Amino acid sequence: MKDTELINSTLAGQTEAYGELVIRHQDRLFRMVFQLTGDRQEAEDIAQDTFVQAYVKLESFHGASAFFTWLYRIAFNLTVSRSRKKRPTISVDVAREKGGEPEAETQDVGTAMEREEDVQQLKEALDKLSEEHRAILLLREIEGNDYDTIADLLDVRVGTVRSRLHRARASLRDILVKEEAEQGTSD
Repeated sequence: MKDTELINSTLAGQTEAYGELVIRHQDRLFRMVFQLTGDRQEAEDIAQDTFVQAYVKLESFHGASAFFTWLYRIAFNLTVSRSRKKRPTISVDVAREKGGEPEAETQDVGTAMEREEDVQQLKEALDKLSEEHRAILLLREIEGNDYDTIADLLDVRVGTVRSRLHRARASLRDILVKEEAEQGTSD
């Protein structure tokens, strides 16, 4: 069954249809929220809250976008709301472990150590970005979404995605350049 058929069945009182929607989208939603939060428990809580809110508000879904896009907007808003209450941390190391980033089998120790230093430096730089900049970079660079998809997920125009992405990349570059300069003066 298509998502729209499951939604209509749910609205008609067949709650098991909503269970099918949850099963269909829970893994992808969790992965995306985990990329934003870097915390497994927080991502699980947000994903669960997202499905509860979506169920309560299901009548307001009009199908202007894909059901997953609508779900993601709810999850993103919950993530931002929670992050305002506490400063979120994102662990690139944990995300890499969970994402199964491949390691080159023939890497020598020196190259592996340099790579670990680069990953740590990138993690620290991402942690210094605003929630908005971190989210847009994760959606584009890690999730690999195109501009139209990101625009749908964030409920903004494609031009806004382009400008936010440009500012996010510039901010990240500035942070990395500043850290490199600071590291150069301390050596």
